[in-house]
Amino acid sequence: MKLAFFDWLIVFSVLGGMVYSVTRVKGLVKSVSDFLSAGRTAGRYVLSVSGGMAAIGAISIVNSLEIGYVAGFAFSWWGFTSAFFLLLITVSGWVIYRFRSTRCLTLSQFFEKRYSRKFRIFTGMVAFIAGIINFGIFPAVGARFFIYFCGLPDAILGIPTFPLIMIFLLGISLFFVFTGGQVAVMIADFFQGIFVNITIITIVLFLFSSLSWEQITYALEQTPINIAKEEIIELNRQENFKILSDEEKINEIEAVNDKYENSSRINPFKTSEVEDFNFIFFIIGLFGFMYAAMSWQGTQGYNSSAKSAHEAKMGSVLGIFRNLPISLFFVFVPVAIYVYMNHPDFSEISKTVQLSMNMLDNETLQGQLRGPILLSTILPTGLLGIFAAMMLAAFISTHDTYLHSWGSIFIQDVIMPFRKKPFDKDTHLKVLRYSIFGVAVFIFLFSLLFQQNQKIALFFAITAAIFAGGSGAVIIGGLYWKRGTTAAAWTAMIVGALIAVGGVIIKQIPDTWIYSEESLSTIKSIIANLKLINGQVYWAIGMGSSSLSYILVSLLGKKNNFNLDKLLLRGKYANKDEVNIVNKNSGIGWRALGMGKEFTKNDKLIYILNYAWAFGWILIFIIGTVYNLSNEVSNQSWMTFWKYYLLINIVMSVFCIIWFTWGGFKDLGIMMKKLKNTERDHSDDGWVERE
Repeated sequence: MKLAFFDWLIVFSVLGGMVYSVTRVKGLVKSVSDFLSAGRTAGRYVLSVSGGMAAIGAISIVNSLEIGYVAGFAFSWWGFTSAFFLLLITVSGWVIYRFRSTRCLTLSQFFEKRYSRKFRIFTGMVAFIAGIINFGIFPAVGARFFIYFCGLPDAILGIPTFPLIMIFLLGISLFFVFTGGQVAVMIADFFQGIFVNITIITIVLFLFSSLSWEQITYALEQTPINIAKEEIIELNRQENFKILSDEEKINEIEAVNDKYENSSRINPFKTSEVEDFNFIFFIIGLFGFMYAAMSWQGTQGYNSSAKSAHEAKMGSVLGIFRNLPISLFFVFVPVAIYVYMNHPDFSEISKTVQLSMNMLDNETLQGQLRGPILLSTILPTGLLGIFAAMMLAAFISTHDTYLHSWGSIFIQDVIMPFRKKPFDKDTHLKVLRYSIFGVAVFIFLFSLLFQQNQKIALFFAITAAIFAGGSGAVIIGGLYWKRGTTAAAWTAMIVGALIAVGGVIIKQIPDTWIYSEESLSTIKSIIANLKLINGQVYWAIGMGSSSLSYILVSLLGKKNNFNLDKLLLRGKYANKDEVNIVNKNSGIGWRALGMGKEFTKNDKLIYILNYAWAFGWILIFIIGTVYNLSNEVSNQSWMTFWKYYLLINIVMSVFCIIWFTWGGFKDLGIMMKKLKNTERDHSDDGWVERE
């Protein structure tokens, strides 16, 4: 085994701490809304840290190491543009503020209020099926990480290690959810989030001090050139190349050089040939971030757990700073892995890692496990244990959250709407736990049997699009447009789901069937071309088609004038207990910046910090882009920029960890006190009265 006794001691100490934190919530869950949404008691910092951790699991970390290895620093440049869109979405409370105002426990409960009960059932089924399929590979990726990172044997007492590790990890996640529902999930995820952020900074600083900037520059700069040289040498060996004319040979060689010149991991303006994770991939993701706000229901419990709509918005705004440590990790650690794998100074390490990767007969798994295997080789005792504990925390945080979400959605939005009356409280809590256990059994079997054939990010994109491809139009239209109709909602969801499902099916068709004949038939030719489209592009097609269909069907159908005030509990329908007016006459300037009557001085300070941070990077992006379009910028200049970019983010990450830890513990105390003392409304269980 690669982990020493001290490393294992760290891992099990962290696990013990997580278990202890969860046992402290026993007795606090007294109602269905407690189990589903922590009784709507969460403050902004708990929401931000816990929700962020829930979305960043072991599989997300492995996925990001895979993307960053291909793209290097260059991919991060285009991320600066997202600062503007992220700012607009968060400071406006885009979607999340209005959804929380409805007091719905699940998204499909909102769909029943806004559209119809049948639509709730349909969307609940689509969300559930898409969700558990997407969730299906999580245990497999996490288990493989621990097997290869920790150096575990293939079998323990004659039983294969792979299923044993999955059972162990899923068992811990189930224990957390069963103990206290969303209350336990949120508290556990909060402590895990603090630990993970501290670990991330520690590992980044270790790698940053272990590599010289000259080594990083050399590896990122030279590798594409060396690959091009090798490909040209291979071309010269081929018989069909030798018979070409001199001019044709020159054209072939120039094409190779152009390809690798535009595969830069340093210069973002030379990335047109970066496979899969290029500028188009980023642009689709950017549009999808705004379109699909709150569409993906893997963390649905967090969408309704805030103590008010204002706190939900503030938690979203704080997400920009909360994400700094993990974003720093996703940018720098894959680059460090790339340097170790490609710089001549580390050839022995690279050979050792490559030998381990060669034992895997699946290229997809080789790409996923490159980073974990490399880190297990270079990290010293102590850091190995800390990193393994971090990945354990990341695994559990995502799995307990997703088990809770998909199990809850099945009962709330698929089973309950068929009933003539709601469950009683005890039965309701019991069937929720049964459903969650069923989800765990499914993903275990799915992970055991399913063979991956795409990079994780592309698999995510296409399975998530089954629901999110159409739901974005339905959510935005339902919350912001009174003209949106039920027929339009049905159309948008069906169109989005069909496009995504079609993409999944096409990806599973084997090449051996397509190319079984000397000449392709028309149908096989079409399928072959459709297979070239990756999951991210299918998501883009689904989003565009669903939006257009929602608008057209709403405009062409019977005119609708839905009462949004009643749905959003505003005006004469307002819930005064959840709206804290600080200043009835907030100035026009403050309102223009998104700061209204509920904003305290601290709230305004947080917004101002967000504006300063976001616009600072936007300004750098604009100046840098304009300059690069008219000037040739050297790799050395770009590397100087990336060095200072990392240093700034390291300093800010340390500051944010201290800030969010202090704020989170304060919120946690208030949350626990409310759960102990607040009287429960047992009719608040997600049931919608029939009109």
